[in-house]
Amino acid sequence: MTQELGRVLVVDDDEVIRQLIAVNLTLEGFDVSTAVDGQDCLDKVTAIAPQVITLDVMMPRLDGWVTAVELRKNPQTSHIKVVLITARAQEDDKNRGHQIGVDAYLTKPFDPGEMIRVVRELAGAPPAALD
Repeated sequence: MTQELGRVLVVDDDEVIRQLIAVNLTLEGFDVSTAVDGQDCLDKVTAIAPQVITLDVMMPRLDGWVTAVELRKNPQTSHIKVVLITARAQEDDKNRGHQIGVDAYLTKPFDPGEMIRVVRELAGAPPAALD
């Protein structure tokens, strides 16, 4: 029985990537919920109350940039840690993420181990025990 490490909301319009992230974090011991785009994220976030949100940038309806800004503006969600996971690896994009106030920036294709490490750190979970 693993202890629950906290709640994570995984937001990505690509079902394969969304499931990959969700499965990895669930196996790690997180309580994971998913959203299909930024609007879906904003609709669900207060009910789910996650410690961390993994957020894709390029999505329909509401992209990750706008979603991150909305999360930061709302006093109910401004404390939630945000990890942008995106194919956009340019320095300008990373700077934009920093200006918005995201907590971490991972580029696709990402290393699942690195993603788990970042989410654990942001959720305040202890580092994974090394086997």
